[in-house]
Amino acid sequence: MKEKRLKAKRRAARVRARVRGTAERVRLTIKRSSLHIYAQLINDDTGKTLASASDIKFKKEGLPMERAAKVGTVLAENGIKAGVKLIVVDRGSYKYHGRVKALVEAALANGLSNTK
Repeated sequence: MKEKRLKAKRRAARVRARVRGTAERVRLTIKRSSLHIYAQLINDDTGKTLASASDIKFKKEGLPMERAAKVGTVLAENGIKAGVKLIVVDRGSYKYHGRVKALVEAALANGLSNTK
């Protein structure tokens, strides 16, 4: 189990080394557990979270992919209210696949844009 956590930390560090959020380009971080998914928009210059969303309030409505897409939609709405337009995705140690991909694509489809 220690080896698995160590590999995940190394993957996350590789991604995080290339990703930095600023005032004009905010970092979208994703945390995924076996039950829930959480997302935040963070300005690394000030160290502040500008917007956040999770699927806890959806009470397991629908499939996990659908809940992740709802989180992306809510996060985009909250981010636009906070004045965020550009994001850079920090996927952590997760692959850009499944729930992570559904969340990011829903956020991009609802008003946020990626700089890559």
